[in-house]
Order: sequence, then structure tokens, then C-alpha cells
Amino acid sequence: MDSGTVSREPGSLPIYCQVKKKLEQKILNSYQTGDSLPSENVLAEQFGINRHTLRRAVDELIEAGFVERVHGRGTFVLEPAINYAIGSNTRFTATLENQGRNTESKILKKGKIPAEGGVAKRLQIKVETPVIFIETIRFVDGLPFCVISHFLPFKSYEFVLDFYNKGSLHNFIQEYCHIKLRRIESLISAVLPQMEDARLLNMPKKTPILRVKSINVNIDNEKPAEYAVTRFRGDATQLSINL
Repeated sequence: MDSGTVSREPGSLPIYCQVKKKLEQKILNSYQTGDSLPSENVLAEQFGINRHTLRRAVDELIEAGFVERVHGRGTFVLEPAINYAIGSNTRFTATLENQGRNTESKILKKGKIPAEGGVAKRLQIKVETPVIFIETIRFVDGLPFCVISHFLPFKSYEFVLDFYNKGSLHNFIQEYCHIKLRRIESLISAVLPQMEDARLLNMPKKTPILRVKSINVNIDNEKPAEYAVTRFRGDATQLSINL
């Protein structure tokens, strides 16, 4: 690895920031997922800095999701986080296939259940009103990416329970019944996964997920049509908000 030089001139970026940028560029240009970086001693010598400064630069790369440090083994390059844009008309398949990625959706559960408090509130219906519950898992390039729980008013979308079996739920609703949905709210939080989600996403239970609670409305009457709770792998996802 070419170390380049770091500037110590007044007004220059802190040395650890310079080193972080140089390492980041080298990772993007020359490294593959799973490759190991040289040891911290070697890197510190190449940059002409002490190990404390070098370690701070590597810590910045870890925080940014470029590498992970494995005790006793070294520092390894991670798969780049998948950028997933959230906007009023976000569509899972189109959003990711536009990035050249392969996507797949599978239905895990489907049925009719009574609406509990949170679901009823967001769909603006009474508690115990029947709703359609669908749980799906989405894969990107063959790897689990997110799990989604969908809730729709049964009275207006009974056809979804009867006929939806695969692919994009929103595309199905639009093509089958000529109803187009629009997202009006997304609440994002980082939480630890439930045991079943961790299993489905093939991730450690102590690694946070990104949970997005979204409300979609029928654009013709602005009535809530879907409440969805999506759990993304936090270590593999970067969410961008498009307003």
C-alpha cells in the first residue's frame, strides 16, 4: 500500500483525518470484500505516524462501515453498505435494480387479523377492525436485506389477501386495482433485532437493525392504505431520505 504523505502544515486537516481519507480511497480502488489491511504497525510506519494516530484513523473507517477489526486476526474490508433511498414513491425492486442489483421477495406470512392499537391508529380505523397482515423478506444479490410487516385495511383491500402471492405489493395493488400508493411518513430508529428477525436476516442479535415505520396513502382519496414496519440490516444498509 502506498502511504503517500500527510501534511503537517498549519491549516491542514488533522493527521488522522488525512490518513483515514487515504486509506478509504485505497480500499475503494484496490481492495475486495474480505481482504485484510496491513497491520497497524506496518501502516503507522508507512505513514510516519504513531500507532495511536493510526488507530484513530482506522476507528473512523470502522465507524463509517468500511472495515471491521477482528480480535487476534486483523482488520478486514466489509461489503459496502447498500444505499436505499426513502421517498414518497419509493419502490423496493425499482430502487435497487436501478443500482444494478438483483432482488427477490418472498412471502413469509399472510392472513387476516384484528387491528391492535398502533396499527389501528396509523390506519385510522377502530381497534379490532380486520386488517390484512403480510410479512415478507427481501433479498439483495442473494443475501437477506430486510423483513417487512405490512398492514392494510381488509374492507378496502380484500383482493390483496386473495390474489397477492409474489413480487412488489405496491405494483400489484396498482396493476390489479389501479390504486397508486404514496408514502407520507417514515419514522426511522436503530434498535436491537428480535430473535426471529435476527435469524431471518442472518445477523448477530447484538447488532442493531434500522427500523422504518411507514404510512402509505391512496393518492386518490388520501386515506391510509398501508402501514409497514421494515427492519433493515443495520450493518449493510445506508438510508437516504429524498424529500
